[in-house]
Amino acid sequence: MSEPQPKPALQQRVAAAILDGAAQIFALHGEQASMNDVAEAAGVARATVYRYFPTREALLEELARAAVTDVDARLTAARIDEVAPEEGIARGVRALVEVGDSFVLLARERGRADPERFERDVIKPLRQLFERGQAIGDIREDIVSARLTESLIGLIVGVLTSSPPLGRDDMTATITRLFLDGARARGPRRK
Repeated sequence: MSEPQPKPALQQRVAAAILDGAAQIFALHGEQASMNDVAEAAGVARATVYRYFPTREALLEELARAAVTDVDARLTAARIDEVAPEEGIARGVRALVEVGDSFVLLARERGRADPERFERDVIKPLRQLFERGQAIGDIREDIVSARLTESLIGLIVGVLTSSPPLGRDDMTATITRLFLDGARARGPRRK
């Protein structure tokens, strides 16, 4: 007699618990994280992790895919392209901070995500925001938009992984203030 199959809703909850646990563990421990650590964080047996994700690579790829989807949805909802650049940066930072551990993992493991999708859905909206800010004189022009984008991502990862952790509002305010103080154009604004 074969084992009864879990219900789809249960499967989705278990998969989500594994992904949440894995994002937390990989963000905290990086390459040193084990599948045992993931299972413990998810509250499931190690065999259950392997039932859903047959390899560590499969788990990391799914985490990266899910994180890109989450980042894209949050950046789109934040409407960073519809407000002044400084407000767009604040909204973008909040969106990325809300992704949390999954964003840390995505930033570190971006090669596991679809590179074209990562560029289109994560990098491009931020880069365009900086370019728009540079065009109107709000953002300094002596640093290329690609470097500003990578700097912001690095700052977000650094604050998300800092100890002791800050609340999301404090993280967002700290990152936005630090970044804008360095990226803000000096001198009069263009018209």
